[in-house]
Amino acid sequence: MSHPDLLLVSITRALLEVALFSLLGRGAVALLAGTRRESNPIYLLFVVVTRPAVRFVRWLTPPAIAGRHLPWLTFCLVLGLWILLAYVKRTLCAWHGLAGC
Repeated sequence: MSHPDLLLVSITRALLEVALFSLLGRGAVALLAGTRRESNPIYLLFVVVTRPAVRFVRWLTPPAIAGRHLPWLTFCLVLGLWILLAYVKRTLCAWHGLAGC
């Protein structure tokens, strides 16, 4: 890629994909493990990976939002950003005259 703006959008989308899949994995393990999820090492790994995104959403949201809702809200916001960046990437590709981008 010779266009730094496309590279930046692609890298950001890749990081958001890691967060999305980690949040999905966290939710799946939480459903499977139930109340014993806090002692599950895989769940704890997903918590560590998703912690920066969840903390950022906690910083954005008012204190009235319960902590148990933060992972769901984080997933929705990250998914929205990922879709927005897909549109931005498509627009940048059209602007630079690149096909199949």
